[in-house]
Amino acid sequence: MTAQWKDAMWTIRNLIFSIDSLFSGGEDSPGHYRNLTRNIIITMLVVTIVPLTAMGVLNHFQYGRHLRSELITPLANTARKATHSFELFFEERLSTVRFIANAYEYEDLLDNQTLHHLLRVLKSEQGGFVDLAIINADGDLVNYAGPYNLLGKNYASQRSYQEVLVKGSYISNVFMGHRKIPHIVIAVQRYTDEGANWIIRATIDTDRFYKLLGTLGLSPESDAFLVSSDNILQTDSTFYGKTLEPCRLNIPTGTRSTFVTETTDPDGRQILLACSGFTSANYVLAIAKPRSVVMRSWYAMKSDALVIYAVSLLVIIFMVMKMTGTLVRRIKESDERRETALTELQHTQKLSSIGRLAAGVAHEINNPLAIINEKAGLMTDLMGAAGDFPHKERIIKLTEAIIGSVSRCKTITHRLLGFARKLDTVMEPLSINDILDEVMGFLERESIYRQLDMRLNLDQTLAPISSDRGQLQQVFLNLLTNAFAAVEDGGSVSVTSQPVAEGGVAVTVEDNGCGMSEEVAKHIFDPFFSTKKENGTGLGLSITYGIIKKLGGTIAMSTRQGEGTTFTVTLPEKPPTDTINGGPEHDHTNSTH
Repeated sequence: MTAQWKDAMWTIRNLIFSIDSLFSGGEDSPGHYRNLTRNIIITMLVVTIVPLTAMGVLNHFQYGRHLRSELITPLANTARKATHSFELFFEERLSTVRFIANAYEYEDLLDNQTLHHLLRVLKSEQGGFVDLAIINADGDLVNYAGPYNLLGKNYASQRSYQEVLVKGSYISNVFMGHRKIPHIVIAVQRYTDEGANWIIRATIDTDRFYKLLGTLGLSPESDAFLVSSDNILQTDSTFYGKTLEPCRLNIPTGTRSTFVTETTDPDGRQILLACSGFTSANYVLAIAKPRSVVMRSWYAMKSDALVIYAVSLLVIIFMVMKMTGTLVRRIKESDERRETALTELQHTQKLSSIGRLAAGVAHEINNPLAIINEKAGLMTDLMGAAGDFPHKERIIKLTEAIIGSVSRCKTITHRLLGFARKLDTVMEPLSINDILDEVMGFLERESIYRQLDMRLNLDQTLAPISSDRGQLQQVFLNLLTNAFAAVEDGGSVSVTSQPVAEGGVAVTVEDNGCGMSEEVAKHIFDPFFSTKKENGTGLGLSITYGIIKKLGGTIAMSTRQGEGTTFTVTLPEKPPTDTINGGPEHDHTNSTH
Protein backbone atom coordinates (compact mmCIF):
# COMPACT_ATOMS: atom_id res chain seq x y z
CA MET A 1 0.00 0.00 0.00
CA THR A 2 1.43 3.32 -1.02
CA ALA A 3 1.84 6.34 1.26
CA GLN A 4 -1.04 8.13 -0.52
CA TRP A 5 -3.43 5.25 0.14
CA LYS A 6 -2.34 5.11 3.78
CA ASP A 7 -3.02 8.83 4.16
CA ALA A 8 -6.45 8.44 2.58
CA MET A 9 -7.38 5.55 4.87
CA TRP A 10 -6.15 7.46 7.93
CA THR A 11 -8.29 10.45 6.94
CA ILE A 12 -11.39 8.28 6.52
CA ARG A 13 -10.73 6.64 9.88
CA ASN A 14 -10.49 10.03 11.59
CA LEU A 15 -13.71 11.07 9.85
CA ILE A 16 -15.50 8.01 11.20
CA PHE A 17 -14.24 8.71 14.71
CA SER A 18 -15.35 12.34 14.43
CA ILE A 19 -18.85 11.29 13.36
CA ASP A 20 -18.90 8.77 16.18
CA SER A 21 -17.92 11.40 18.74
CA LEU A 22 -20.55 13.79 17.38
CA PHE A 23 -23.21 11.30 18.33
CA SER A 24 -21.74 10.28 21.68
CA GLY A 25 -21.62 11.86 25.11
CA GLY A 26 -22.14 15.58 25.78
CA GLU A 27 -23.64 16.63 22.44
CA ASP A 28 -27.10 17.08 23.99
CA SER A 29 -25.88 19.96 26.13
CA PRO A 30 -27.81 23.23 25.50
CA GLY A 31 -24.84 24.98 23.89
CA HIS A 32 -23.86 22.11 21.60
CA TYR A 33 -26.21 22.95 18.72
CA ARG A 34 -25.55 26.66 19.06
CA ASN A 35 -21.80 26.01 18.75
CA LEU A 36 -22.42 23.63 15.86
CA THR A 37 -24.59 26.20 14.08
CA ARG A 38 -22.01 28.93 14.64
CA ASN A 39 -19.12 26.79 13.43
CA ILE A 40 -20.96 25.64 10.30
CA ILE A 41 -22.01 29.21 9.46
CA ILE A 42 -18.48 30.56 9.93
CA THR A 43 -16.95 27.72 7.92
CA MET A 44 -19.40 27.99 5.03
CA LEU A 45 -19.12 31.78 4.92
CA VAL A 46 -15.32 31.59 4.88
CA VAL A 47 -15.33 28.84 2.24
CA THR A 48 -17.71 30.79 -0.02
CA ILE A 49 -16.94 34.45 0.62
CA VAL A 50 -13.12 34.30 0.75
CA PRO A 51 -12.74 32.72 -2.72
CA LEU A 52 -15.42 35.04 -4.11
CA THR A 53 -13.70 38.08 -2.63
CA ALA A 54 -10.26 36.93 -3.75
CA MET A 55 -11.53 36.33 -7.26
CA GLY A 56 -13.24 39.73 -7.31
CA VAL A 57 -10.12 41.55 -6.10
CA LEU A 58 -7.90 39.68 -8.55
CA ASN A 59 -10.25 40.35 -11.46
CA HIS A 60 -10.50 43.98 -10.39
CA PHE A 61 -6.77 44.56 -10.64
CA GLN A 62 -6.23 42.35 -13.67
CA TYR A 63 -9.09 43.85 -15.65
CA GLY A 64 -8.18 47.36 -14.56
CA ARG A 65 -4.57 46.86 -15.64
CA HIS A 66 -5.66 45.34 -18.96
CA LEU A 67 -8.23 48.06 -19.64
CA ARG A 68 -5.71 50.77 -18.78
CA SER A 69 -3.33 49.24 -21.29
CA GLU A 70 -6.07 49.04 -23.91
CA LEU A 71 -6.89 52.72 -23.40
CA ILE A 72 -3.31 53.96 -23.29
CA THR A 73 -2.33 52.28 -26.55
CA PRO A 74 -4.95 54.13 -28.70
CA LEU A 75 -3.96 57.42 -27.04
CA ALA A 76 -0.30 56.84 -27.93
CA ASN A 77 -1.30 55.90 -31.48
CA THR A 78 -3.34 59.10 -31.79
CA ALA A 79 -0.37 61.20 -30.68
CA ARG A 80 1.95 59.34 -33.04
CA LYS A 81 -0.38 59.78 -36.04
CA ALA A 82 -0.92 63.46 -35.29
CA THR A 83 2.84 64.00 -35.04
CA HIS A 84 3.25 62.27 -38.38
CA SER A 85 0.68 64.65 -39.93
CA PHE A 86 2.64 67.65 -38.63
CA GLU A 87 5.88 66.15 -39.91
CA LEU A 88 4.33 65.74 -43.36
CA PHE A 89 3.12 69.36 -43.26
CA PHE A 90 6.58 70.65 -42.37
CA GLU A 91 8.33 68.44 -44.90
CA GLU A 92 5.94 69.52 -47.65
CA ARG A 93 6.59 73.23 -46.97
CA LEU A 94 10.32 72.67 -46.61
CA SER A 95 10.44 70.74 -49.89
CA THR A 96 8.57 73.56 -51.63
CA VAL A 97 11.07 76.16 -50.44
CA ARG A 98 13.97 73.87 -51.43
CA PHE A 99 12.46 73.45 -54.89
CA ILE A 100 12.26 77.23 -55.40
CA ALA A 101 15.86 77.64 -54.24
CA ASN A 102 17.04 74.97 -56.67
CA ALA A 103 14.81 75.88 -59.61
CA TYR A 104 15.66 79.60 -59.67
CA GLU A 105 18.97 81.37 -59.78
CA TYR A 106 19.82 83.96 -57.20
CA GLU A 107 19.59 86.76 -59.80
CA ASP A 108 16.11 85.57 -60.88
CA LEU A 109 14.84 85.72 -57.31
CA LEU A 110 16.16 89.24 -56.92
CA ASP A 111 13.51 90.23 -59.47
CA ASN A 112 10.58 91.53 -57.43
CA GLN A 113 8.00 90.48 -59.99
CA THR A 114 9.26 86.90 -60.02
CA LEU A 115 9.20 86.67 -56.23
CA HIS A 116 5.64 88.04 -56.05
CA HIS A 117 4.56 85.59 -58.71
CA LEU A 118 5.99 82.69 -56.69
CA LEU A 119 4.21 83.88 -53.53
CA ARG A 120 0.87 84.05 -55.37
CA VAL A 121 1.35 80.48 -56.64
CA LEU A 122 2.23 79.21 -53.19
CA LYS A 123 -0.81 80.84 -51.60
CA SER A 124 -3.19 79.47 -54.21
CA GLU A 125 -1.74 75.95 -54.38
CA GLN A 126 -0.68 75.19 -50.80
CA GLY A 127 -1.93 77.94 -48.53
CA GLY A 128 -0.41 79.12 -45.30
CA PHE A 129 2.45 81.12 -46.88
CA VAL A 130 2.56 84.76 -45.72
CA ASP A 131 5.63 86.10 -47.51
CA LEU A 132 8.90 85.21 -49.23
CA ALA A 133 12.26 86.91 -48.69
CA ILE A 134 15.75 86.68 -50.16
CA ILE A 135 18.65 87.33 -47.75
CA ASN A 136 22.21 87.85 -48.91
CA ALA A 137 25.43 86.67 -47.28
CA ASP A 138 25.53 89.73 -44.99
CA GLY A 139 22.09 88.92 -43.57
CA ASP A 140 20.37 91.82 -45.42
CA LEU A 141 16.89 91.23 -46.82
CA VAL A 142 17.49 92.17 -50.49
CA ASN A 143 14.11 91.18 -51.98
CA TYR A 144 10.73 90.70 -50.38
CA ALA A 145 7.22 89.67 -51.43
CA GLY A 146 4.53 90.04 -48.82
CA PRO A 147 2.24 92.39 -46.93
CA TYR A 148 4.92 93.99 -44.73
CA ASN A 149 7.67 96.57 -45.29
CA LEU A 150 10.72 94.46 -44.41
CA LEU A 151 13.05 95.31 -47.29
CA GLY A 152 16.50 96.27 -46.05
CA LYS A 153 16.20 94.67 -42.59
CA ASN A 154 19.20 92.77 -41.34
CA TYR A 155 18.77 89.22 -39.91
CA ALA A 156 22.43 88.40 -39.28
CA SER A 157 21.94 88.37 -35.51
CA GLN A 158 18.77 86.26 -35.54
CA ARG A 159 18.77 82.58 -34.62
CA SER A 160 17.09 81.51 -37.85
CA TYR A 161 19.88 83.09 -39.93
CA GLN A 162 22.65 81.57 -37.81
CA GLU A 163 21.16 78.06 -37.73
CA VAL A 164 20.46 77.92 -41.45
CA LEU A 165 24.12 78.75 -42.09
CA VAL A 166 25.09 75.71 -39.99
CA LYS A 167 22.37 73.21 -40.96
CA GLY A 168 21.47 74.32 -44.48
CA SER A 169 17.76 74.45 -43.57
CA TYR A 170 15.77 75.57 -40.57
CA ILE A 171 12.24 75.40 -39.17
CA SER A 172 11.76 77.92 -36.40
CA ASN A 173 9.62 77.90 -33.29
CA VAL A 174 6.49 80.04 -33.31
CA PHE A 175 7.27 83.74 -32.70
CA MET A 176 5.82 87.22 -33.27
CA GLY A 177 8.68 89.19 -34.88
CA HIS A 178 7.90 92.28 -37.02
CA ARG A 179 4.48 90.88 -37.96
CA LYS A 180 3.01 90.85 -34.42
CA ILE A 181 1.11 87.63 -35.18
CA PRO A 182 2.20 84.03 -34.43
CA HIS A 183 4.09 82.51 -37.33
CA ILE A 184 7.01 80.22 -38.16
CA VAL A 185 9.91 80.62 -40.53
CA ILE A 186 11.27 78.06 -42.98
CA ALA A 187 14.69 78.97 -44.40
CA VAL A 188 16.96 77.22 -46.92
CA GLN A 189 20.57 78.12 -47.75
CA ARG A 190 22.00 78.07 -51.29
CA TYR A 191 25.13 79.37 -53.05
CA THR A 192 25.68 81.54 -56.12
CA ASP A 193 27.98 80.50 -58.93
CA GLU A 194 30.66 82.67 -57.38
CA GLY A 195 30.37 80.75 -54.10
CA ALA A 196 28.52 83.40 -52.09
CA ASN A 197 25.77 81.99 -49.90
CA TRP A 198 22.22 83.31 -49.89
CA ILE A 199 19.03 82.32 -48.10
CA ILE A 200 15.43 82.02 -49.19
CA ARG A 201 13.13 82.56 -46.25
CA ALA A 202 9.37 81.82 -46.12
CA THR A 203 6.93 82.81 -43.41
CA ILE A 204 4.00 80.48 -42.67
CA ASP A 205 1.06 81.26 -40.39
CA THR A 206 0.01 78.77 -37.72
CA ASP A 207 -3.65 78.41 -38.70
CA ARG A 208 -2.87 75.00 -40.19
CA PHE A 209 -1.67 73.83 -36.77
CA TYR A 210 -5.16 74.21 -35.36
CA LYS A 211 -6.71 72.43 -38.34
CA LEU A 212 -4.42 69.46 -37.77
CA LEU A 213 -5.16 69.44 -34.04
CA GLY A 214 -8.88 69.67 -34.80
CA THR A 215 -8.78 66.42 -36.76
CA LEU A 216 -8.02 64.54 -33.53
CA GLY A 217 -11.70 64.80 -32.52
CA LEU A 218 -11.02 65.19 -28.82
CA SER A 219 -13.74 65.66 -26.21
CA PRO A 220 -14.25 69.09 -24.58
CA GLU A 221 -12.54 67.82 -21.41
CA SER A 222 -9.38 66.93 -23.36
CA ASP A 223 -6.62 69.15 -24.71
CA ALA A 224 -4.01 68.95 -27.49
CA PHE A 225 -1.25 71.46 -28.17
CA LEU A 226 2.34 71.96 -29.30
CA VAL A 227 5.19 73.06 -27.04
CA SER A 228 8.80 73.88 -27.77
CA SER A 229 11.81 72.31 -26.08
CA ASP A 230 11.84 75.13 -23.51
CA ASN A 231 8.18 74.39 -22.61
CA ILE A 232 6.77 77.42 -24.48
CA LEU A 233 3.34 76.87 -26.03
CA GLN A 234 3.37 76.95 -29.81
CA THR A 235 -0.43 76.78 -30.04
CA ASP A 236 -3.26 77.80 -27.73
CA SER A 237 -4.09 75.30 -25.02
CA THR A 238 -7.58 74.98 -23.59
CA PHE A 239 -6.36 74.60 -20.01
CA TYR A 240 -2.66 75.41 -19.85
CA GLY A 241 -2.08 78.79 -21.50
CA LYS A 242 -1.97 80.73 -24.76
CA THR A 243 0.52 80.75 -27.60
CA LEU A 244 4.05 81.86 -26.62
CA GLU A 245 3.20 81.61 -22.91
CA PRO A 246 5.02 79.14 -20.65
CA CYS A 247 2.99 75.94 -20.47
CA ARG A 248 1.42 75.48 -17.03
CA LEU A 249 1.78 71.72 -17.44
CA ASN A 250 5.30 70.31 -17.26
CA ILE A 251 5.85 68.53 -20.59
CA PRO A 252 8.86 66.17 -20.89
CA THR A 253 10.96 67.34 -23.85
CA GLY A 254 14.15 66.29 -25.54
CA THR A 255 12.74 62.98 -26.81
CA ARG A 256 11.74 61.88 -30.30
CA SER A 257 9.69 58.89 -29.12
CA THR A 258 6.02 58.61 -28.17
CA PHE A 259 4.98 57.74 -24.62
CA VAL A 260 1.99 58.03 -22.28
CA THR A 261 2.25 58.87 -18.58
CA GLU A 262 -0.20 59.45 -15.73
CA THR A 263 0.22 62.75 -13.93
CA THR A 264 -1.65 65.54 -12.14
CA ASP A 265 -2.05 68.92 -13.84
CA PRO A 266 -1.82 72.31 -12.04
CA ASP A 267 -5.61 72.30 -11.56
CA GLY A 268 -5.42 69.06 -9.59
CA ARG A 269 -6.93 66.88 -12.31
CA GLN A 270 -5.54 63.40 -12.79
CA ILE A 271 -4.77 63.08 -16.49
CA LEU A 272 -3.24 60.74 -19.03
CA LEU A 273 -0.57 62.71 -20.91
CA ALA A 274 0.60 61.48 -24.34
CA CYS A 275 3.76 63.15 -25.72
CA SER A 276 5.37 62.69 -29.13
CA GLY A 277 8.52 64.48 -30.24
CA PHE A 278 9.18 65.82 -33.75
CA THR A 279 12.24 64.98 -35.83
CA SER A 280 12.04 67.87 -38.31
CA ALA A 281 11.29 70.64 -35.79
CA ASN A 282 11.98 71.43 -32.16
CA TYR A 283 8.39 70.62 -31.07
CA VAL A 284 6.56 68.17 -28.85
CA LEU A 285 2.90 67.27 -29.42
CA ALA A 286 1.00 66.81 -26.14
CA ILE A 287 -2.48 65.31 -25.68
CA ALA A 288 -4.01 65.53 -22.20
CA LYS A 289 -7.10 63.50 -21.31
CA PRO A 290 -8.72 63.45 -17.85
CA ARG A 291 -8.29 60.06 -16.30
CA SER A 292 -11.95 60.03 -15.30
CA VAL A 293 -13.00 60.39 -18.95
CA VAL A 294 -10.62 57.72 -20.20
CA MET A 295 -11.54 55.27 -17.43
CA ARG A 296 -15.28 56.01 -17.51
CA SER A 297 -16.16 52.53 -18.77
CA TRP A 298 -13.93 51.01 -16.07
CA TYR A 299 -15.69 52.95 -13.34
CA ALA A 300 -19.09 51.90 -14.68
CA MET A 301 -18.05 48.24 -14.78
CA LYS A 302 -16.57 48.48 -11.30
CA SER A 303 -19.82 49.91 -9.93
CA ASP A 304 -21.82 47.11 -11.54
CA ALA A 305 -19.37 44.54 -10.17
CA LEU A 306 -19.70 45.94 -6.66
CA VAL A 307 -23.50 45.76 -6.88
CA ILE A 308 -23.31 42.15 -8.08
CA TYR A 309 -20.83 41.33 -5.34
CA ALA A 310 -23.06 42.85 -2.66
CA VAL A 311 -26.15 41.03 -3.92
CA SER A 312 -24.20 37.76 -4.12
CA LEU A 313 -22.96 38.29 -0.59
CA LEU A 314 -26.49 38.76 0.72
CA VAL A 315 -27.71 35.68 -1.14
CA ILE A 316 -24.82 33.60 0.22
CA ILE A 317 -25.44 34.73 3.81
CA PHE A 318 -29.17 34.03 3.50
CA MET A 319 -28.65 30.58 1.98
CA VAL A 320 -25.94 29.68 4.51
CA MET A 321 -28.21 30.64 7.42
CA LYS A 322 -31.14 28.80 5.89
CA MET A 323 -29.21 25.66 5.03
CA THR A 324 -27.37 25.63 8.37
CA GLY A 325 -30.63 25.88 10.29
CA THR A 326 -32.08 22.99 8.29
CA LEU A 327 -28.90 20.95 8.66
CA VAL A 328 -28.64 21.42 12.44
CA ARG A 329 -32.33 20.66 12.86
CA ARG A 330 -31.90 17.41 10.99
CA ILE A 331 -28.80 16.58 12.99
CA LYS A 332 -30.82 17.12 16.17
CA GLU A 333 -33.56 14.83 14.89
CA SER A 334 -30.93 12.28 13.96
CA ASP A 335 -29.44 12.46 17.47
CA GLU A 336 -32.77 11.32 18.89
CA ARG A 337 -32.51 8.07 16.89
CA ARG A 338 -28.78 7.52 17.30
CA GLU A 339 -28.96 4.70 19.87
CA THR A 340 -30.78 2.33 17.54
CA ALA A 341 -28.96 3.43 14.34
CA LEU A 342 -25.37 3.79 15.60
CA THR A 343 -24.21 0.28 14.67
CA GLU A 344 -25.84 0.40 11.24
CA LEU A 345 -24.47 3.91 10.70
CA GLN A 346 -20.91 2.83 11.45
CA HIS A 347 -21.22 -0.12 9.11
CA THR A 348 -22.76 2.05 6.39
CA GLN A 349 -20.06 4.67 6.88
CA LYS A 350 -17.35 2.09 6.36
CA LEU A 351 -19.01 0.87 3.18
CA SER A 352 -19.46 4.46 2.05
CA SER A 353 -15.79 5.19 2.65
CA ILE A 354 -14.80 2.22 0.56
CA GLY A 355 -17.20 3.37 -2.15
CA ARG A 356 -15.75 6.89 -2.06
CA LEU A 357 -12.28 5.47 -2.44
CA ALA A 358 -13.35 3.44 -5.45
CA ALA A 359 -15.28 6.36 -6.92
CA GLY A 360 -12.26 8.61 -6.32
CA VAL A 361 -10.04 6.31 -8.33
CA ALA A 362 -12.51 6.27 -11.22
CA HIS A 363 -12.98 10.03 -10.90
CA GLU A 364 -9.23 10.71 -11.03
CA ILE A 365 -9.00 8.68 -14.24
CA ASN A 366 -12.06 9.92 -16.10
CA ASN A 367 -12.59 13.45 -14.82
CA PRO A 368 -9.52 15.08 -16.46
CA LEU A 369 -10.62 13.74 -19.84
CA ALA A 370 -14.16 15.04 -19.26
CA ILE A 371 -12.83 18.47 -18.24
CA ILE A 372 -10.61 18.64 -21.32
CA ASN A 373 -13.55 17.64 -23.52
CA GLU A 374 -15.92 20.23 -21.94
CA LYS A 375 -13.35 23.06 -22.04
CA ALA A 376 -12.49 22.29 -25.66
CA GLY A 377 -16.20 22.28 -26.53
CA LEU A 378 -16.66 25.61 -24.75
CA MET A 379 -13.67 27.03 -26.64
CA THR A 380 -15.25 25.89 -29.93
CA ASP A 381 -18.56 27.58 -29.00
CA LEU A 382 -16.79 30.80 -27.98
CA MET A 383 -14.78 30.84 -31.20
CA GLY A 384 -17.97 30.38 -33.22
CA ALA A 385 -19.68 33.28 -31.39
CA ALA A 386 -16.67 35.59 -31.56
CA GLY A 387 -15.86 37.88 -34.47
CA ASP A 388 -12.95 37.39 -36.83
CA PHE A 389 -9.51 37.78 -35.35
CA PRO A 390 -6.02 36.55 -36.25
CA HIS A 391 -5.53 32.74 -36.13
CA LYS A 392 -9.25 32.10 -35.47
CA GLU A 393 -9.50 29.23 -37.94
CA ARG A 394 -6.30 27.72 -36.58
CA ILE A 395 -7.60 27.87 -32.99
CA ILE A 396 -10.92 26.28 -34.05
CA LYS A 397 -9.06 23.47 -35.78
CA LEU A 398 -6.86 22.92 -32.72
CA THR A 399 -9.86 22.75 -30.36
CA GLU A 400 -11.57 20.28 -32.70
CA ALA A 401 -8.37 18.28 -32.69
CA ILE A 402 -8.39 18.33 -28.86
CA ILE A 403 -11.96 16.94 -28.81
CA GLY A 404 -11.00 14.27 -31.30
CA SER A 405 -7.93 13.38 -29.28
CA VAL A 406 -9.97 13.02 -26.06
CA SER A 407 -12.20 10.56 -27.88
CA ARG A 408 -9.09 8.83 -29.16
CA CYS A 409 -7.74 8.63 -25.58
CA LYS A 410 -10.87 6.77 -24.58
CA THR A 411 -10.39 4.43 -27.53
CA ILE A 412 -6.73 3.91 -26.63
CA THR A 413 -7.65 3.17 -23.01
CA HIS A 414 -10.16 0.56 -24.13
CA ARG A 415 -7.62 -0.84 -26.56
CA LEU A 416 -4.96 -1.20 -23.83
CA LEU A 417 -7.41 -2.67 -21.31
CA GLY A 418 -8.74 -5.12 -23.86
CA PHE A 419 -5.39 -5.88 -25.47
CA ALA A 420 -6.39 -9.44 -26.27
CA ARG A 421 -9.90 -8.74 -27.56
CA LYS A 422 -10.85 -7.28 -30.93
CA LEU A 423 -12.09 -3.66 -31.19
CA ASP A 424 -14.22 -2.32 -34.04
CA THR A 425 -12.58 -0.10 -36.64
CA VAL A 426 -14.49 2.92 -38.03
CA MET A 427 -13.62 3.47 -41.70
CA GLU A 428 -14.27 6.87 -43.31
CA PRO A 429 -12.89 8.97 -46.19
CA LEU A 430 -10.12 11.21 -44.88
CA SER A 431 -7.17 13.34 -45.91
CA ILE A 432 -3.82 12.10 -44.64
CA ASN A 433 -2.48 15.69 -44.72
CA ASP A 434 -5.23 16.84 -42.36
CA ILE A 435 -4.31 14.10 -39.87
CA LEU A 436 -0.65 15.05 -40.03
CA ASP A 437 -1.53 18.73 -39.46
CA GLU A 438 -3.64 17.79 -36.41
CA VAL A 439 -0.88 15.67 -34.89
CA MET A 440 1.74 18.37 -35.55
CA GLY A 441 -0.54 20.90 -33.83
CA PHE A 442 -0.24 18.95 -30.57
CA LEU A 443 3.53 18.75 -30.85
CA GLU A 444 4.06 22.33 -31.98
CA ARG A 445 4.74 23.72 -28.50
CA GLU A 446 7.39 21.09 -27.76
CA SER A 447 9.09 21.68 -31.13
CA ILE A 448 9.23 25.42 -30.45
CA TYR A 449 10.49 24.93 -26.90
CA ARG A 450 13.22 22.56 -28.06
CA GLN A 451 13.96 24.68 -31.19
CA LEU A 452 13.49 21.70 -33.50
CA ASP A 453 13.66 22.20 -37.25
CA MET A 454 10.24 20.85 -38.34
CA ARG A 455 9.88 20.28 -42.07
CA LEU A 456 6.48 19.42 -43.54
CA ASN A 457 6.60 18.32 -47.17
CA LEU A 458 2.94 17.48 -47.80
CA ASP A 459 1.69 16.72 -51.29
CA GLN A 460 -1.47 18.79 -51.60
CA THR A 461 -2.71 16.73 -54.56
CA LEU A 462 -3.16 13.54 -52.52
CA ALA A 463 -6.50 11.82 -53.02
CA PRO A 464 -8.55 10.89 -49.93
CA ILE A 465 -8.21 7.38 -48.56
CA SER A 466 -10.60 5.23 -46.54
CA SER A 467 -9.21 4.50 -43.08
CA ASP A 468 -9.68 4.97 -39.32
CA ARG A 469 -8.88 8.57 -38.24
CA GLY A 470 -8.31 7.85 -34.54
CA GLN A 471 -5.97 4.94 -35.13
CA LEU A 472 -3.95 6.87 -37.74
CA GLN A 473 -3.62 9.76 -35.31
CA GLN A 474 -2.20 7.30 -32.75
CA VAL A 475 0.21 5.88 -35.34
CA PHE A 476 1.71 9.22 -36.38
CA LEU A 477 1.72 10.56 -32.83
CA ASN A 478 3.76 7.50 -31.77
CA LEU A 479 6.20 7.90 -34.68
CA LEU A 480 6.67 11.65 -34.14
CA THR A 481 7.02 11.23 -30.38
CA ASN A 482 9.78 8.67 -30.95
CA ALA A 483 11.45 11.02 -33.46
CA PHE A 484 11.35 13.87 -30.94
CA ALA A 485 12.86 11.63 -28.29
CA ALA A 486 15.64 10.56 -30.66
CA VAL A 487 16.90 14.05 -31.58
CA GLU A 488 18.75 16.55 -29.44
CA ASP A 489 17.44 20.10 -28.90
CA GLY A 490 17.83 21.97 -32.17
CA GLY A 491 17.62 18.76 -34.22
CA SER A 492 15.66 18.16 -37.40
CA VAL A 493 12.46 16.15 -37.99
CA SER A 494 10.78 15.99 -41.40
CA VAL A 495 7.39 14.60 -42.43
CA THR A 496 6.68 13.84 -46.09
CA SER A 497 3.47 12.64 -47.75
CA GLN A 498 3.27 11.44 -51.35
CA PRO A 499 1.15 9.17 -53.54
CA VAL A 500 2.19 5.61 -54.39
CA ALA A 501 1.97 4.09 -57.84
CA GLU A 502 -0.45 1.31 -56.96
CA GLY A 503 -2.87 3.70 -55.23
CA GLY A 504 -2.87 5.06 -51.72
CA VAL A 505 -0.37 7.25 -49.87
CA ALA A 506 3.04 6.96 -48.27
CA VAL A 507 4.11 8.98 -45.23
CA THR A 508 7.77 9.26 -44.23
CA VAL A 509 8.91 10.42 -40.77
CA GLU A 510 12.64 11.14 -40.75
CA ASP A 511 14.90 12.42 -37.97
CA ASN A 512 18.62 13.15 -37.64
CA GLY A 513 18.79 11.73 -34.13
CA CYS A 514 20.86 9.02 -32.52
CA GLY A 515 19.66 6.20 -34.76
CA MET A 516 19.80 2.52 -33.76
CA SER A 517 22.21 -0.32 -34.02
CA GLU A 518 21.44 -3.29 -36.24
CA GLU A 519 20.69 -5.48 -33.24
CA VAL A 520 18.22 -2.98 -31.73
CA ALA A 521 16.51 -2.47 -35.11
CA LYS A 522 15.68 -6.19 -35.29
CA HIS A 523 13.52 -5.99 -32.15
CA ILE A 524 12.09 -2.47 -32.45
CA PHE A 525 8.54 -3.70 -33.19
CA ASP A 526 8.52 -6.36 -30.46
CA PRO A 527 6.09 -5.79 -27.55
CA PHE A 528 7.70 -4.42 -24.38
CA PHE A 529 11.01 -3.79 -26.14
CA SER A 530 12.12 -0.22 -25.37
CA THR A 531 15.29 1.82 -25.84
CA LYS A 532 14.05 4.45 -23.35
CA LYS A 533 14.91 2.35 -20.29
CA GLU A 534 12.57 3.26 -17.41
CA ASN A 535 10.79 6.00 -19.40
CA GLY A 536 9.22 3.70 -22.01
CA THR A 537 6.71 0.81 -22.00
CA GLY A 538 7.86 -0.81 -25.23
CA LEU A 539 4.28 -0.90 -26.57
CA GLY A 540 4.25 2.21 -28.81
CA LEU A 541 5.79 0.77 -32.00
CA SER A 542 4.26 -2.65 -31.38
CA ILE A 543 0.77 -1.12 -31.27
CA THR A 544 1.66 1.06 -34.26
CA TYR A 545 2.71 -2.01 -36.25
CA GLY A 546 -0.52 -3.80 -35.39
CA ILE A 547 -2.68 -0.82 -36.34
CA ILE A 548 -0.94 -0.39 -39.72
CA LYS A 549 -1.36 -4.09 -40.51
CA LYS A 550 -5.00 -3.95 -39.43
CA LEU A 551 -5.61 -1.03 -41.80
CA GLY A 552 -4.04 -2.95 -44.69
CA GLY A 553 -0.81 -0.96 -44.80
CA THR A 554 2.88 -1.57 -44.26
CA ILE A 555 5.55 0.10 -42.16
CA ALA A 556 9.25 0.01 -42.94
CA MET A 557 12.23 1.41 -41.10
CA SER A 558 15.76 2.34 -42.08
CA THR A 559 18.31 3.54 -39.54
CA ARG A 560 21.99 4.20 -39.06
CA GLN A 561 23.46 4.67 -35.61
CA GLY A 562 24.48 8.28 -35.01
CA GLU A 563 22.81 9.51 -38.23
CA GLY A 564 19.07 9.12 -37.75
CA THR A 565 16.03 6.96 -38.44
CA THR A 566 13.36 6.94 -41.14
CA PHE A 567 9.93 5.30 -40.83
CA THR A 568 7.81 4.89 -43.97
CA VAL A 569 4.11 4.10 -43.60
CA THR A 570 2.24 3.01 -46.74
CA LEU A 571 -1.57 2.98 -46.64
CA PRO A 572 -3.89 1.65 -49.38
CA GLU A 573 -6.65 3.73 -50.89
CA LYS A 574 -9.10 1.25 -49.38
CA PRO A 575 -7.97 -1.53 -47.01
CA PRO A 576 -8.90 -5.16 -47.78
CA THR A 577 -11.98 -6.40 -45.95
CA ASP A 578 -10.20 -9.37 -44.39
CA THR A 579 -7.67 -7.14 -42.57
CA ILE A 580 -10.39 -4.98 -41.03
CA ASN A 581 -12.37 -7.99 -39.85
CA GLY A 582 -9.39 -9.60 -38.21
CA GLY A 583 -6.72 -10.61 -40.67
CA PRO A 584 -3.41 -12.17 -39.90
CA GLU A 585 -1.90 -11.62 -36.54
CA HIS A 586 1.30 -9.64 -35.97
CA ASP A 587 4.11 -11.90 -37.19
CA HIS A 588 7.57 -10.43 -36.71
CA THR A 589 9.35 -13.25 -38.42
CA ASN A 590 7.79 -12.43 -41.78
CA SER A 591 7.86 -8.61 -41.58
CA THR A 592 10.16 -6.54 -43.77
CA HIS A 593 10.98 -3.90 -41.20
